[in-house]
Amino acid sequence: MFGRASRRQPPPQADRPPVRPSVGGELSRDLLRKVRRIEIATNRLVDQGVAGDYHSVFKGRGMEFAEVRPYQPGDDVRTIDWNVTARMGTPFVKQYVEERDLTVFLAVDVSGSLNFGSRAILKRELAAELAALLAFAAIRNQDRVGAALLSDRMELFLPPRRRRTHVLRLVREVLSRRAGGATDLEASLGGVLSTLKRRSVLFVISDFLDSPCEGALKAAAARHDLIVLELVDPRDDVLPAVGPVVLRDAETGRTAVADGRRLGPRHARERRRQRDDLARLTRRLGVDHLVLSTDRPYLATLVAFFERRRKRLAR
Repeated sequence: MFGRASRRQPPPQADRPPVRPSVGGELSRDLLRKVRRIEIATNRLVDQGVAGDYHSVFKGRGMEFAEVRPYQPGDDVRTIDWNVTARMGTPFVKQYVEERDLTVFLAVDVSGSLNFGSRAILKRELAAELAALLAFAAIRNQDRVGAALLSDRMELFLPPRRRRTHVLRLVREVLSRRAGGATDLEASLGGVLSTLKRRSVLFVISDFLDSPCEGALKAAAARHDLIVLELVDPRDDVLPAVGPVVLRDAETGRTAVADGRRLGPRHARERRRQRDDLARLTRRLGVDHLVLSTDRPYLATLVAFFERRRKRLAR
């Protein structure tokens, strides 16, 4: 992990009081501005077509009968309602509508490493924008959205709802919650899976630094429609080529002095191995894996993902 100097066992949960968004229970103006900005930006993207793309690639539980109508040239003969046709004396076909009743669940990493960004935004802000975009697209399609915030434990569980205020709370919590302790997605995602009984479209949003969580991802892929969103920053893989340099662990706060010129190549190889391991795991599980960076717009990556998935479903 960039800036990681040492590893330390997380303190017992009892020693970690819940974190409040701000002193006195009031949201800061800066946080409110960020939440509002994300709402406006992501709603604009939803209006520009993301909601339609979302609807076409995430299907509900099946189709339910709606009505019959007169047969028209080109209709599939397999949809003819023979009982109505016999009574009316002319062909009628059955029409169906999609029975969605779909649950989208967002498992969002809020550990200390997400508080890093060397470009325009932090990885935590990127996570909040992605969560907002997917959630607003879901509720626009009348789907329920739930979420969990993860660190070395499940910090917060938001049950699925279809409300705009529910999405805004999710964005606020992702931006403001300061999780303590080390990242342990294996344990925290496992906690989500034990709580999430119903099959869902499950997005796991994390930088996956030092935490490939292979067992939890396997369990998630077996029970849910899993999509892995890997957040990266260009500086994650690179140590400053100077020395000595002071590195601070983003999750424990501990510091150490290291020679960036000597440790840099080894750090880059280790990060490359970690990312390759995650890519191989998602391919083996047959789940979608998107890499989104703080230095590039994410919309093109999402649109390409929707198109790949649409083509796959059409086969």
